[in-house]
Amino acid sequence: MNNFQFLNPTKIMFGNGMLEQLGSAISSYGTKVLLVYGGGSIKSTGLYERIVKQLQQVNIEVHELPGVEPNPRVSTVRKGISLCREYDIPFILAVGGGSVIDAAKAIAVGVPYDGDVWDFFMRKAAIQSAIPLGTVLTLSATGSEMNGSSVITHWEDQLKKAIGSIHIYPKFSILDPTLTYTVPKNQTVNGIVDMMSHVFEQYFSQTTETPLQERFCESILQTVIENGENAIHNPNHYEARANLMLCGTYALNGGMISVGMQNDWATHMIEHEVSAVYDIAHAEGLSILFPNWMKYVYKERIDRFVQYAVRVWQVDPSGKSDDEIALEGIQATRDYFTRIGSPSRLSDLNIDAAEVERMAKETVRFGPVGSFKPLHESDVRSILEMSL
Repeated sequence: MNNFQFLNPTKIMFGNGMLEQLGSAISSYGTKVLLVYGGGSIKSTGLYERIVKQLQQVNIEVHELPGVEPNPRVSTVRKGISLCREYDIPFILAVGGGSVIDAAKAIAVGVPYDGDVWDFFMRKAAIQSAIPLGTVLTLSATGSEMNGSSVITHWEDQLKKAIGSIHIYPKFSILDPTLTYTVPKNQTVNGIVDMMSHVFEQYFSQTTETPLQERFCESILQTVIENGENAIHNPNHYEARANLMLCGTYALNGGMISVGMQNDWATHMIEHEVSAVYDIAHAEGLSILFPNWMKYVYKERIDRFVQYAVRVWQVDPSGKSDDEIALEGIQATRDYFTRIGSPSRLSDLNIDAAEVERMAKETVRFGPVGSFKPLHESDVRSILEMSL
């Protein structure tokens, strides 16, 4: 196990009815708020009205930034920054899933910065401060409600990049599982894939002697697998939704499940370039890429893949070689993604080889990606070609 420091300052307010505490949670941050949300589903479900009513009850002036995209654009972020500056707004409230929260985080760091917010994503500037934000989560997936990461797309340049900072951890996040009842089936599926992928990035590590962290990871994966199909087929099942919501939050909240372990994140970096070009759902790309990344790298530490197969998928190791066990676990991953309705090949999304060279090159713009097996441009190209 490696040395580590861990801090997570986000207050989580979890459970049915927690939305009623929004007013008291937000009132100490000033008298104006920028309400950030997506395509408008919060209005059709009545959530928008409930939130605005609570803000009005504590005399908070509401300004709005609707229309955040599934792959949030830096152009939308810039609009939010302009609104905060024009109306001197001290606090941002993101209502939605990871895309909305990521946009809010980027706005938060952009407001006090003199330059263009995209500088942070291109590593031309370091984040020094941000205005505070809070969240009301409506989709279990990314963990953005309890971490300091944000991923934004520059559509004109076909780039998708990430930032991370202690300054953009939400001050509070309201997690009411009932708010996810109306999530469409495909978004529930995407959320399952996303949270499992976050665990994969931490679990497949070259760091040794980390039994507690490994079991943290395995327990989240097992809980997602046990509850995922229930939530898909019974969308109003409170316990299934609650378990998925907690799994998504714990899967990526600043390293709680993998303290002292080196993480990988290569597959995420590859997928960012796929969705930057083709504007697909992030989790759809991960569903396609991750089993192929596994096949490409598993021999770098086959014992971890054997452990994964046996503990998570209950593969019977009797009479089998380590290769056979590991590959059976990888196939079980693919089979589960397919069973819940997630794509298995880029061609399923009408993506061919036309941009493979460009995506491989852009993935390694800042150098090799990943630590389980550092991937160079040729490695990324191979994984993309396996995924066609």
